[in-house]
Amino acid sequence: MVGVIWIVALVLTTFTVAYLVYGRYLSQFVNLDDSRETPAHKYQDGQEYVPAKKSVLLGHHYSSIAGGAPVVGPITAALVWGWVPAVLWVAIGNPLMGAVHDFVSLSSSLRHEGKSIGYIIGEYVGERGKNMLLWFAFLLTILVVAVFALVIGVVLNAYPSAATASLLYITLAFVFGVWLYQLGLPFSVGTVVFVTGVFASVWVGIQYPLAIVPGDYPAGTIVLLESAAFFPELLDSANIGAWVLVILVYGAAASILPVWMLLQPRDYLSSFLLYTGVGGSLLAVIVGTFITGMGSDAIHPETGDQLSFEITTGAWYGFLGQGGPLAEMLPLMPLFPLLFLTIACGTISGFHSLVSSGTTSKQLNKETDAKLIGYGGMLAEGLLAAVALCAVTLVAIPAGAGGIGLALPNFATGGGAILTALGIPFEYAAPFMALVLASFLLTSMDTAVRLGRYMLEEIVGTPETQVEEYAANRYVNTTVIAVAAFLLLGSGRWEDLWTLFGGANQLLASLALLSATVWLANWSNSKQLISTGGPMVLMGFITVAGLSWVGLYQILGGRLLGITAEAETGLIGQLSAVAQIVIIAILLYLALSLFKIGYDNMQTVRETGDGVAADVSTDDD
Repeated sequence: MVGVIWIVALVLTTFTVAYLVYGRYLSQFVNLDDSRETPAHKYQDGQEYVPAKKSVLLGHHYSSIAGGAPVVGPITAALVWGWVPAVLWVAIGNPLMGAVHDFVSLSSSLRHEGKSIGYIIGEYVGERGKNMLLWFAFLLTILVVAVFALVIGVVLNAYPSAATASLLYITLAFVFGVWLYQLGLPFSVGTVVFVTGVFASVWVGIQYPLAIVPGDYPAGTIVLLESAAFFPELLDSANIGAWVLVILVYGAAASILPVWMLLQPRDYLSSFLLYTGVGGSLLAVIVGTFITGMGSDAIHPETGDQLSFEITTGAWYGFLGQGGPLAEMLPLMPLFPLLFLTIACGTISGFHSLVSSGTTSKQLNKETDAKLIGYGGMLAEGLLAAVALCAVTLVAIPAGAGGIGLALPNFATGGGAILTALGIPFEYAAPFMALVLASFLLTSMDTAVRLGRYMLEEIVGTPETQVEEYAANRYVNTTVIAVAAFLLLGSGRWEDLWTLFGGANQLLASLALLSATVWLANWSNSKQLISTGGPMVLMGFITVAGLSWVGLYQILGGRLLGITAEAETGLIGQLSAVAQIVIIAILLYLALSLFKIGYDNMQTVRETGDGVAADVSTDDD
């Protein structure tokens, strides 16, 4: 039998070599220079532009980019096509495409006053290109908020202990922000005190689990309300619907607060949870394989068998996934192009370009920090994907019809079983891994709301009408994002939302690479464009093909016409299917138009040598 140690060994080897070699080359290629003032110092305002320590900013960036997608995607892919193609896509695609994407998004924003990728491409191709990319990104943020809010609701419903722990660590983050920025108390002492508090909140959560409305929960769960009449049912659960409403309100509120008050301290504290969950799992695989083995209390919840570090799932289920355990649950799933949409975050993700150029670039203390935070942060997310793959190959619970119903039991149960190799009891390890997942998701969700606000404010620019003044108002635009996300959840199905999110996310990644390639082309005629242009073309082709397949085969041919699957019979379902086809058509039109505009610009620059001044450096590497 093959052990999960081979997954860990492959990923750690490729990532380490890539960071030391390719990451160093890219840092020199864009001429990172600590003598150059970063936007965080140049425009420091105590609200959005706030210089942060490297460790604090890495915590924010990693927590923001590593949401539920690098867990849901790899687990689903491993049970559809097999663990080998899933592992290869993560191990190879991440350092060559995803980490490059995140690094150049951050670096280009640094050279453009901390502005977004939409602003950057607008500098070279004009206002029309800028607005098209910003609208694309704004629509994606609504999808991100909707999908992540739903996943958080599912996690908190399945693990009420994680709900209590999440509320406690958010409260601790507020106090830590006051400790650091208002009282000026020591950072190191605060780290010890508040990180200890975060881990203590895990124990408190296990002792006092929390739910909002009545349901089937573990014994001792505190239920806040006696009736569920006021809350919508999502995925057949009023408690999930209640948590989604709470989370959306929280996300809107958190996104308008100064970054020092919640975002920076919370992400720094939660990063210790995340590092422990991911790093601890990788260490446990190594220690458990060679020294301790898996704990005797790590029992498969369905079969009752003792778990071990041997892989129990298939390496290859076929190009169409017809030999896998989900073959009868899902529509026809060709590996190309759907594998590359299913595993988005963990390999390459357009949402990361919004984080890199939206919040991270406004907090970077020194330019050279970009290598660790941009390139290294994406590699770290790839490690989370590797942990998710290890978890699913050990337990392989084919629950639900894919998506979050599949990911949660595999990640929490499999991840908890892995941690028993370090002597952690399974009854504590599984809820802890659920909290790790919730921590990723909470950070990514409210960061997405903040980024959506930035996008809309950049689209409006200087308000000239009453409508534009409302659109630029932070309280109004965050409310619009939260309400739109909730309506999207109420009218769509999970599997459709996830596929649409994955395709839009990957297509934005290609557009972010287009923005970086245009920047480099205008910087100097001698700049090579393969590092960004190659991944841009590949991901553009894959995502256009993938979204076309989803729109024509899965939604039009299935939900509307009933040819490839059972047709929708309800009015809401039919309207949802039509709306999703319209969204796909709009996204494809915007993307293809931007590719044409960007290509024309680069062709003109290379032919005439007359590019826009793109960088203050004179280095032409």
